[in-house]
Amino acid sequence: MFLRIIAMKNITVLGSTGSIGTQTLQVARAYPEEIKITALAAGRNITLLERQIREFHPAYAVVWDEADAAALRERTGDLKVEILAGMEGLIAVSTLNEIHTVVTAIVGMIGIRPTLAAIRAHKDIALANKETLVCAGHIIMPLAEEMGVRILPVDSEHSAIFQCLQGQNRKEVHKLLLTASGGPFRGRKKEELKNIQAKDALKHPNWAMGAKITIDSSTMVNKGLEVMEAKWLFGVDYDDIQVVIQPQSIIHSMVEFRDGAVLAQLGTPDMKLPIQYALLYPHRRPVDGSRRLDFGSLTKITFETPDMDTFTGLKLAYAAGRAGGNLPTAFNAANEKAVAAFLSGQISFLEITEWIERACEKIPFVDHPDVNQILDTQRRVNELLKTGGKQFE
Repeated sequence: MFLRIIAMKNITVLGSTGSIGTQTLQVARAYPEEIKITALAAGRNITLLERQIREFHPAYAVVWDEADAAALRERTGDLKVEILAGMEGLIAVSTLNEIHTVVTAIVGMIGIRPTLAAIRAHKDIALANKETLVCAGHIIMPLAEEMGVRILPVDSEHSAIFQCLQGQNRKEVHKLLLTASGGPFRGRKKEELKNIQAKDALKHPNWAMGAKITIDSSTMVNKGLEVMEAKWLFGVDYDDIQVVIQPQSIIHSMVEFRDGAVLAQLGTPDMKLPIQYALLYPHRRPVDGSRRLDFGSLTKITFETPDMDTFTGLKLAYAAGRAGGNLPTAFNAANEKAVAAFLSGQISFLEITEWIERACEKIPFVDHPDVNQILDTQRRVNELLKTGGKQFE
């Protein structure tokens, strides 16, 4: 008879009310003997955050606005929880002595500073915040190595590559094959996308995700951001990252080695698997409620080459990544503004990538930017793009 020794991990979840955050809590709910939610952080959804506090009993909770924090303190006055606010609060819960892992599921460049603080405090990072590596990968990865911190990818594609690399010599990697579903408009040409509405773009064929990432998937900008992330996560050149359309979302990504062997990670499209793998790494546990692949009923797995002439967001991402400096930040910041404008009906679907291209052309180049220069680039892009109309300033 073997006795399994369980090591409890104390977790901070940044972005607990979003899609990744709520699924992270589903994993924690399934494994209370291994995962302790010590701190939660959210934006403005204090109703859901209060429910999460009452269920998981964290010692700390954070919201962005002090007025929301005051309201949450009143609503949770019967509980032993300390309510914090703003960037100071995010950094505080990311650097607590008792924390082992910080889940960075918060959306936007707001996640960069807490992630840096957590790494400096020697916390492992379960990374779901794309902006952290897209904009600051040149800062994050060397710092993580210096501090002996593990960056554990939560994105399904990066998790797949991470899993395929276990036990492998990374010097023998020839190419990363990053898969994409192709989104809801796979196979269409640019002329057919002129009149696309937000409700159409929000209908992803395979994945249930938040609105912003779903729009990014429809433009393939999301895959471009993942290419930039992969460059930093796995220390490869852009020429060694190939995007492959895999419409069934069964193969989540692959690694080709220099002898021609290709390892792939397969599974149903369920984000709880990569979340759980990051949280419980290096252990594997059953995923609560997850379907398993049925190879008896799986009729086909197909592959296509991405159409970068129609989905120019992917082409622009490669260009921004290769240029480096602050251009990935300009790319990301322009996309954030453009997606918000599209969702509010201010611009058309095709104008999303037009805004990105214009921003990358107009923003002054900064080589190897520090955090302040990264945030300044975001500010400059916001000033460049008019949020209330279709025209550039």
